[in-house]
Amino acid sequence: MTMTTLAATGALRYSWLLLAFPVFGAAVLLAGGRRTDRWGHLLGVAMPLAAFVYGLVAFFTLLGYPAAERGRELHMYSWIPVGSFQVNIGLLLDPLSISFVLLITGVGSLIHIYSVGYMATDAERRKFFGYLNLFIAAMLLLVLADNYLALYAGWEGVGLASYLLIGFWSFKPSAAVAAKKAFIVNRVGDAGLSVAVMLMFAEFGTVSFGGVFHSARSGGSGVATALGLLLLLGACGKSAQVPLQSWLLDAMEGPTPVSALIHAATMVTAGVYLLVRSNPILALSSTAQLAVTVVGAVTLLWGAIIGCAKDDIKKSLAGSTMSQIGYMTLGAGLGPAGYVFAIAHLLAHGFFKAGLFLGAGSVMHAMDDEVNMRRYGGLARYMPVTFVTFGLGYLAIIGFPPLSGFFTKDGIIAAAWDKGGTSGALLATCAIIGAGLTAFYMTRMMLMTFFGKPRWQEAGPRGGAEPRTGQPQPEPHMAGGSGGSSPRASTAALHPHESPGVMIWPMILLAVGSIGAGAFLITGQRFQSFLSPVVGVPPVSHGVFTTAGYITLALMAAGIVIAWAMYGRVPVPATAPRGSLITNAARRDLYGDAFNEAVLMRPGQWLTRLSVYFDGRGIDGLVNTTAAAIGGTSGRTRRVQTGFVRSYALLMFAGAGLLVAALLVVRL
Repeated sequence: MTMTTLAATGALRYSWLLLAFPVFGAAVLLAGGRRTDRWGHLLGVAMPLAAFVYGLVAFFTLLGYPAAERGRELHMYSWIPVGSFQVNIGLLLDPLSISFVLLITGVGSLIHIYSVGYMATDAERRKFFGYLNLFIAAMLLLVLADNYLALYAGWEGVGLASYLLIGFWSFKPSAAVAAKKAFIVNRVGDAGLSVAVMLMFAEFGTVSFGGVFHSARSGGSGVATALGLLLLLGACGKSAQVPLQSWLLDAMEGPTPVSALIHAATMVTAGVYLLVRSNPILALSSTAQLAVTVVGAVTLLWGAIIGCAKDDIKKSLAGSTMSQIGYMTLGAGLGPAGYVFAIAHLLAHGFFKAGLFLGAGSVMHAMDDEVNMRRYGGLARYMPVTFVTFGLGYLAIIGFPPLSGFFTKDGIIAAAWDKGGTSGALLATCAIIGAGLTAFYMTRMMLMTFFGKPRWQEAGPRGGAEPRTGQPQPEPHMAGGSGGSSPRASTAALHPHESPGVMIWPMILLAVGSIGAGAFLITGQRFQSFLSPVVGVPPVSHGVFTTAGYITLALMAAGIVIAWAMYGRVPVPATAPRGSLITNAARRDLYGDAFNEAVLMRPGQWLTRLSVYFDGRGIDGLVNTTAAAIGGTSGRTRRVQTGFVRSYALLMFAGAGLLVAALLVVRL
């Protein structure tokens, strides 16, 4: 072993620090109480930054190994040793996990820094940073675990942290309800992942990645299909894919930095990670792969349509997240041709979506927490830095060349196009239409927010979504959908202004990533070569301009022109006009909640009531009847025990008589 290899091994030996830093921050901030209020936010920022620095060390250390040897496992301790079944807590550092580590800690650190300014007046800021650190720690465990059971532990930790952060302002009934909704909907997906883990143990006797992937090859297509569909169900919950997408829009009730963290760097990326990490299982089942691509294609259109009709800036971006994760899910189902572009788009999306959400928070900061874009207008002149950084994120997400989305999202579209056949044509058509819709709703957002004449002074009473005082308000705001916000008592004139530097600089850094991340990853096949040992394929070649790419650019231009004709050429009314049937459906989230209530919740209630009735009248009735029969019989039988000798003698005489009579009958 050379000195270089020894040094590299030593550097990776302390990879547990990636988890230890945010865990330490969360423990101190949540257990330290009010004593940490004065400096808690500084510790909260320092911990993910420290993890990011160590992540960079681990990344460059892995680059020092040959490509085929860039997977390193770090055993920490035996978690569940039961006979031949052994589950260890260990970390797996390879190109896929380290890519997520850098995204989670890098973008997560910028969101933490931004939160210092955004939550400056909140009385519970220290607790907020504790929850953020907990979120980072859980997500890091999820992506660094070397087996499915430890991954599941991180998976549940992410669910807990999201519940705490979405409902952080729990004095708002809408925030408390949104947190419960996110938790419950995710439990449906979590059930799929938990059953998958149990099936792995039952069939293969192991839950380690290596053991499962090796055994799955001989387990038959039926087991692979079952595992693939169960893993997809888990991914649908965390990544808000149809039919478990409804929680994501309500999650906007949390503070805006939470929206950025969930939608860009952590929670919604977990499902895509799970699918790509499990690519050896998906490769064994064409049915599972088809299901993944169908879910991705449906969701990318679903989210885009919703984004077109929302006037709430955060909810429009939430629909956008749903759509972009749909692209990644589609790529994860396309096999080797799509894996690399799915992860590349995920990383690029982390930059421009975090930048867009932080930009939206900056606008809300300047607009007294107003979220209704119909009450914005003309903000470019008042907030030039926010306008430029938000604009770069806008160009990146619509796929404007040569920004990030052009290289990554178009790569997924091209992979679907190259699939061929009817299914390939349908998938590519959905992806291309989704690109046109993305250009429309994002251009609409830019025009309504930054262009045109100011509309906030003619809007009258204003509504705010995010009271950053941390104290209950006289009338907690119930964040609305596309119809705007509920009015507040105050009608004081607004004076839009640029956000402070602690909020501006993270937006600038994210804008830089929005510009160059896609080109850096895709051109020269850098990321393809780096990721290929994990996805098991050689680097995928992809031309910058393809047939699908030209069609996508044409639809992107059409979406921009239509949005300008509707929202740029004519004044935007301060009140949303009555919409068409499709617009009204999109404003109501395409009736996703109504569907879930009719198809899942109501039948579930009936099934529960039937089960309770059967349990009460059937199971309990049988048990109670048996007990009553025994009790009644014993009560009557014990009357024979009188305590009088003469009664016992009479019974003995009668018994002897019966016995003699029986013997005489037998002899005759």
